[in-house]
Amino acid sequence: MSVNLCDNRTLGDPGTPAFQLDKYPFYLLNRAASRYNILIEARLRTIGIDVPTWRVLMILGEQAPRSVGRIAESAVINLSTMMRIIERMRNAGLVETGPNPDDARVTDVHLAPAGEEKLALARATTAPVYARLIRGFSAREFDRLVGLLGKLQDNLDAINGAG
Repeated sequence: MSVNLCDNRTLGDPGTPAFQLDKYPFYLLNRAASRYNILIEARLRTIGIDVPTWRVLMILGEQAPRSVGRIAESAVINLSTMMRIIERMRNAGLVETGPNPDDARVTDVHLAPAGEEKLALARATTAPVYARLIRGFSAREFDRLVGLLGKLQDNLDAINGAG
């Protein structure tokens, strides 16, 4: 079998002898996400929150109420950890929790007024980082990036049995 050394799909395949780390998409994604989280974490500390709290605020800012399970799924954090994060945020007055009106076994989470204020502050704090990160991308390039990441996510979901 011949190996195409000009095809980055081959070079990024850990199952081939031609494997190159800098062609492996998950290395690149993890490296970018880790570096981004380091930048964001430092800025969020200045307003008294951490990255998991920021994730929950951003998720609830998009749509609330949401169940703890849906928040955990969106944040890619396991449920037991998310329950502790939500409890910590509830104790800090950032969120309110209560039973779902359709299924009392499900706990819904809403932003409290202090959470809405913290969300606005977090958005203002992180927006300059986002603006700097997308500098130089055309709208078309950015749409392509988002589309390709979505396609990768769909493939991961299919492998995991979710799609």
